Amino acid sequence: MWSRFTSHLYVRIWLAVVATVAVLTFLVGAAWHFSADPPQLPIREVLVRNAAGELIGRAQTSPDRKRGDNIEFDIITTDGQTLNLLMPRPARPPGSAPGRPPLGFGFGWMLGLVGLAVALGAYPVMRRLTLRLEALQRGVERWGAGDLSARINTEGHDEVAFLARRFNHAAERIETLMDSHKSLLANASHELRSPLARIRMGLELMDQEAPTLVASRTTLPPEGAELAWGGPAQRSLRKAEISRSINELDQLIDEILLASRLDTKQADAEPFETLDLTGLAAEECARVNADLNAELPGGHSLVVQGSPRLLRRLIRNLLENARRYGRGDISLELAHMDAGGKPSAVIRVLDRGPGVPADKRERIFEPFYRLPGASEREGGVGLGLSLVKSISERHGGSVRCEDRPGGGAAFIVELPLTAHNT
Repeated sequence: MWSRFTSHLYVRIWLAVVATVAVLTFLVGAAWHFSADPPQLPIREVLVRNAAGELIGRAQTSPDRKRGDNIEFDIITTDGQTLNLLMPRPARPPGSAPGRPPLGFGFGWMLGLVGLAVALGAYPVMRRLTLRLEALQRGVERWGAGDLSARINTEGHDEVAFLARRFNHAAERIETLMDSHKSLLANASHELRSPLARIRMGLELMDQEAPTLVASRTTLPPEGAELAWGGPAQRSLRKAEISRSINELDQLIDEILLASRLDTKQADAEPFETLDLTGLAAEECARVNADLNAELPGGHSLVVQGSPRLLRRLIRNLLENARRYGRGDISLELAHMDAGGKPSAVIRVLDRGPGVPADKRERIFEPFYRLPGASEREGGVGLGLSLVKSISERHGGSVRCEDRPGGGAAFIVELPLTAHNT
C-alpha cells in the first residue's frame, strides 16, 4: 500500500518538501537550544523590620541562582546579627513543567507550526504541477496506443507547457504524414489499375487476333487470313499501346517514390548545391520546344541553392503540364525580384489553354487531383503539380496559379536566391 502511494510523482515531491522542512526545523531548534544563554532569574529583595516598624536589615538573592533552587536570603541586621531566611518552593502537580504553562508556545512550538504550515501549503502546489505531468503522460499513452489525434492542453508558459506544445506539433506532423501516405497508397492503387488493365487487354487482343486455321497444313490460308491475323499495322498499334502503358507505370512509380521522400523530408534524399537556374531552364525549354525569356538585370544568371534533380523536375513538370493542357505556344520566363529586402528568383510558365477556375487553383496542387473533364489519354497521373509544390517548399519557396492575360494559365514559382545574385 505504501509503495503504491509513494509511486506517484506528486507524493514523492511533497514528501521531499516535508522532509526538508522537518530537518530544517530540527536543526534550527537544536542550534537555538545549544547557543542560547540560560535564562537569568529575577533578583528578589527582603526587608526586615522590628516590632516598632523600624528597618533593621535587608538582603537580596544571589545572582547565580538557578531555576528550581530555593529562595535564600542572608540578612545582616543593624546590631550585627546574621539571619538566614530560606523560602522553599511550593510543591507542583506531577508532570507539570516548572515556570511554564502546560501548553506554552516557545520557539520550538513556533518552528513546528511553521513546518506544518509549509507542508500543508506545499501539497496543493505540488499536486497542481504533477496533474499537468499526468495529463502529458496520458496523452502520450493514448498516442502510443494508436490514437494519432490525441493532443495535450498547452496552457501555461513553463517547461511543461513547452513540452506539451512540442508534443502536439510532433503528433500533428506524424498524423499528417500518415494521412498523406494513406491517401497516396489509396490513390496510387487506383491509378495503377488503368495502365495494368490496358496492358492486359492488349495482350488478350493480340492472342485473339492470332490465326486459328482449322485446315490441314497443306491447305493454303483462306482469303482474308491476313486480316484475321490483324496485320502488321494493327500489331504495331497494340505494341505501342502496351509500351505507353508501361511507360506510364514507370512514371507513376517514380513520382510516387519521389513524393514519399519529399513528404518525409529526408535530409539526405537530395543534396543541395549551387546551380545556375538559367541554364537548367534553357535545357528543359529546348526539350519541349518552349520559348525562354530571361529578364535579368545586367544579363546575370540566376544562382540558387538547391537540388539539380529536383529543380529540373519542377521545371519539366510545369512545361509538360502546359504542353499537355495548353494550346499554341508555351513560354517560360525568368525574373529577379527583390521584395522586402529578400531577393528571389521567379519562374513563370505560361500557356494558352483553358485556364484553371479560381476555386480550383489550390486543389490542383493536391496529389492525384485532376480538373473535371481531364482525360487519361492526355497523360499524367495527377502528381506533377503536387511534386512542384513539394519541391518549391523544400527549397524555401512557393508556387501559385494565376490567369494569363489574353487567356490561359500562368504558374509562378518563387525561390530564394543566394548571395551571388545580390
